[in-house]
Amino acid sequence: MPGIFEISVEEQFSAAHALRDYPGNCEHLHGHNWAVRVTVECRELNEIGIGIDFREVKQTVREALHRLDHINLNELPPFQKANPSSENIARHLYLELSGKLNRDTIRVSRVRVSETPTSSATYRED
Repeated sequence: MPGIFEISVEEQFSAAHALRDYPGNCEHLHGHNWAVRVTVECRELNEIGIGIDFREVKQTVREALHRLDHINLNELPPFQKANPSSENIARHLYLELSGKLNRDTIRVSRVRVSETPTSSATYRED
């Protein structure tokens, strides 16, 4: 059975959100310094032994996070009906990044979004 290489990058962004219908303080507008970890699977290495260049993954992640940085996430179209929870942010980023990074032998395998150093949500598809 052939092996799979996983490479991961971590980036951050700062944004505000409010969780609609949440029974507690998080229903009020508040902010986080979010940490995002993106893991990409590579089934093959190129001629110099690289599955996908870290620079490409980092740049693609930075571009996606730039659109989320320093805003109220509730105002973005993907979160006007769905709460901008860590879970939904992770899914949103997974889908966006998959559309840009996935190829024949490369695919985004999971996206983890952390609100705090001890609280995170991960989205992946089988």
